[in-house]
Amino acid sequence: MGAGGWAYDGRQRPPFAQTPGPGQRSVWDFPRPPALLPEAREGAVFLDDLCLARSAALLALCETASPPAYYFPEDAVAWEHLNPASQQSFCEWKGPARYFTLKARPEAGALAWSYPEAAAPYGALAGWVAFYAQPPLRCRLGEEWVAPQPGSYYGGWVTGELVGPFKDDGVRRQW
Repeated sequence: MGAGGWAYDGRQRPPFAQTPGPGQRSVWDFPRPPALLPEAREGAVFLDDLCLARSAALLALCETASPPAYYFPEDAVAWEHLNPASQQSFCEWKGPARYFTLKARPEAGALAWSYPEAAAPYGALAGWVAFYAQPPLRCRLGEEWVAPQPGSYYGGWVTGELVGPFKDDGVRRQW
């Protein structure tokens, strides 16, 4: 059993995981601890017609059972449209996170997060920003509009190339 009682680490796909088809990947093949990988596709985040972030130099955090979370470099973010939020969290891998709300829609809650001083070996993420792919935001990876990871905690972006089931899908499983 791994950290926190978690039994899966990407080395062996569990029997309940979906089998990927041609051109697909199973999130159950992603490693734990997570891998931080460069992403070649451009990512973009929109609020209505306003672009909040756009970059072709994303970092993808890929962890067992979760769709990747995509991080944008600080200079790719339209900071004038974000406010710091009071919300905080702590990741066992990356350390303390801070969150951001939209100036135009603070009632939507925290829709972006960052690790100001990401712990090793994830130091490359320090200051980079990830966005939840949930309304009122619309997020794109390459030419595809993405769906949010199920649940309200994790911020993975679901694309057509991924198969699950995904962590926090609301179905109780002994994972």
